[in-house]
Amino acid sequence: MSDNAITVLLVDDHELVRAGFRRLIEDCDKFTVIAEAGSGEQAVQDYVKLNPDVVVMDISMPGIGGIGAVERIIARDQDACILILSVHEDSIFTARALQAGAKGFIPKRSAPEEMIKAVEQVAQGKMCIDPEIAQKIAMQKLTGSDSVLDVLSQREFEVFRLLAEGQTVNNIAEILSLSPKTVGTHHTNIKQKLDVSNSAELARLAIRSGLLEA
Repeated sequence: MSDNAITVLLVDDHELVRAGFRRLIEDCDKFTVIAEAGSGEQAVQDYVKLNPDVVVMDISMPGIGGIGAVERIIARDQDACILILSVHEDSIFTARALQAGAKGFIPKRSAPEEMIKAVEQVAQGKMCIDPEIAQKIAMQKLTGSDSVLDVLSQREFEVFRLLAEGQTVNNIAEILSLSPKTVGTHHTNIKQKLDVSNSAELARLAIRSGLLEA
């Protein structure tokens, strides 16, 4: 490792996945992984404490998740360089991650050299989006076939994701550091905006939108 190596904060809730990515990243002399986090909450704390050059983060994690973590890191440092890795290749996740402030989004199935290139680009402050996903987003914009979930604000999207996972209003309040009353209001707004009346319909919509595994 050279003294001017690019410092990386690695975030994924699966230890084996982190170990694999760590090996991959550290095989390249340009990088050094200065910390690993297993949740979005931990990622925000580590970012503030360690100020890494680049954050490589999974999007689907329990709690605030990847998008929530991106939002909170960007709120503290708008120049933060964050690369999202995901098994989800739906453009809804990409669009949300980019809206939150991520600079890159690539599938976990990417070839090692693609991944290294993406980490490098994002560390330099450049945008890096998987071409196939970028094309999907462009096509959606052109054809106007937006996701039904586009009507939700970023906070409503977070609440929706957690509700779809089966979390209670009180759990969500704790996870997002909001009052149960606020979460309840979001819940009502979400149901109105999406025209759903119960949790089962909400979960079905989440599966259809690619947010949840069927």
